[in-house]
Amino acid sequence: MESHPADMARHVLVIGGNRYFGKRLIARLVTAGDHVTVLNRGSSPPPPGVVHLVADRDDEAALEAALGDRTFDVVLDQVCYTPRQAAIARRVFAPRTRRYVMTSTVEVYEYEDSAAPVAEGAVDPRTVDVDLELPWQDPEFAGSHYGEGKRQAEAVLAAPGFPYVGVRVAHVLGGADDFTGRVTHYADRLRAGEPIAVPAPNHPATYINVEEIADFLFWAAGQDFTGPVNAASHGPLTTGDIVAAIGGGPARYRTVDIGEVSPFAFRRSYGMDTTRAEQLGFTFSHSGEWLTDAIAQTLTGAKGDN
Repeated sequence: MESHPADMARHVLVIGGNRYFGKRLIARLVTAGDHVTVLNRGSSPPPPGVVHLVADRDDEAALEAALGDRTFDVVLDQVCYTPRQAAIARRVFAPRTRRYVMTSTVEVYEYEDSAAPVAEGAVDPRTVDVDLELPWQDPEFAGSHYGEGKRQAEAVLAAPGFPYVGVRVAHVLGGADDFTGRVTHYADRLRAGEPIAVPAPNHPATYINVEEIADFLFWAAGQDFTGPVNAASHGPLTTGDIVAAIGGGPARYRTVDIGEVSPFAFRRSYGMDTTRAEQLGFTFSHSGEWLTDAIAQTLTGAKGDN
């Protein structure tokens, strides 16, 4: 990670970013000498040296008022989940930034089923239908349509005339502050000798380390490409790989034909192809280099919370 000369420091806005890899991204920006502003609903303060703006991004007038006449070299949007949020962001930030990096997700490919890694063109945001009339403001609806919300949000931002990047993030592992509970789900079941629910067949998936995705977002902020880009470590992981890294004895599995399965168990194969990112200049690690340490970090953090 390179620092900038004082006269070349960027003005960067991070929307959200108050936990997990967002915190790490902010730390990298600050260390590099960027002038960092964080905008959130005030749930937690940013680190020292960072300007804090408080607003609900769903309230366009409040967002405009909080921003005032500020402009930014880069906006890094960590918490855009719906096309309604994207539409507000596009209107508000079109005159305020020359680069807009949205954190998207591998789940935009949730309807793919490909043994070969999936490239960005499998979901072209310029061809995705947008429906702003769906009840996106309902948390339950938005949560159950997570992948669709991200697809439509990308579609809104990808319309001509807006400098959008959509970073499609693989499943993230690592960190004592992993708040998802996915790793601890497995550890708890192993400890209790309870079976792990998986589909048949159970497909591998692509993952990325929490530190690496922070590195990638920091890197992407300083580039000039636009459009979607996949971000994932090399080496897809199976449920068994993750269970083995957790340890604690042999696992028992229960096959589920219909119904909910465990996290990190997938009915479809849609691992991501990272050729575009690597051709643009970013080199990803291999999951085997960090998996054991990432799992240990998360489990250590989970024990500390008890």
